[in-house]
Amino acid sequence: MKITDRVVLVTGTNRGLGQALVEEALRRGAKRVYAGARQPSVHPDRRVTPLTLDITDAAQIDAAVKTVEALDILVNNAGLCHFEDFSDRSMLEQHLAINLYGAYDLTQAALPLLTPSRGAIVNVLSLSSLAPSPFNPAYSVSKAAAFSMSQALRALLASRGVSVHVALPGPMDTDMTRDLDIPKASPESAARAIFDGVEKGEEEIFPDPMSEAMAEGWRSSAVKALERQMAAYVDATPVRS
Repeated sequence: MKITDRVVLVTGTNRGLGQALVEEALRRGAKRVYAGARQPSVHPDRRVTPLTLDITDAAQIDAAVKTVEALDILVNNAGLCHFEDFSDRSMLEQHLAINLYGAYDLTQAALPLLTPSRGAIVNVLSLSSLAPSPFNPAYSVSKAAAFSMSQALRALLASRGVSVHVALPGPMDTDMTRDLDIPKASPESAARAIFDGVEKGEEEIFPDPMSEAMAEGWRSSAVKALERQMAAYVDATPVRS
């Protein structure tokens, strides 16, 4: 899956990594980039089509997908992160609404476009998907759920030719981590690495130095082997409603 001459839809494009992903897709020669945000802005490049898109709003998802005439790559980047102590159920619900259900709803709506193109889904998650961070547990739980969703979709959509990729970045220099005094990768470098991973066909993409340290161990892990084993059951097991 090369980015050149492809049609790409990215969510959460008003700043940070989402904005960097739009610019990187353009740099790689994307034919059209749909830039979804709650408050989209006009882009000087004519290849960019702004979309008003709140992924928790079913009507906006429907309207956005109807605007998109064709689609090769869906990048579910929009997300929510609050620092909290896991004592308030409403915080968990807010994180799940965007980080899990929003990505799920948009993916399901976009599948009729992605299937004919044998396209790709890229879910931007976090290293917190694999091990929770203690200062934002609700975020970690929602990203872990989205990671499991991605694995399930990967197995279920393989027969349609739709690939599912997961980006697992560590801390990036964005508004979300502004107050954290820790090493951070730039959104631009992470965007480059994410699209590099898509073009290489990597299922899990580790797009920065902190996450890259885990890459080899993950790919040869018993957990990854179990995912492949479970995926093999898809064709062998009938679906019952």
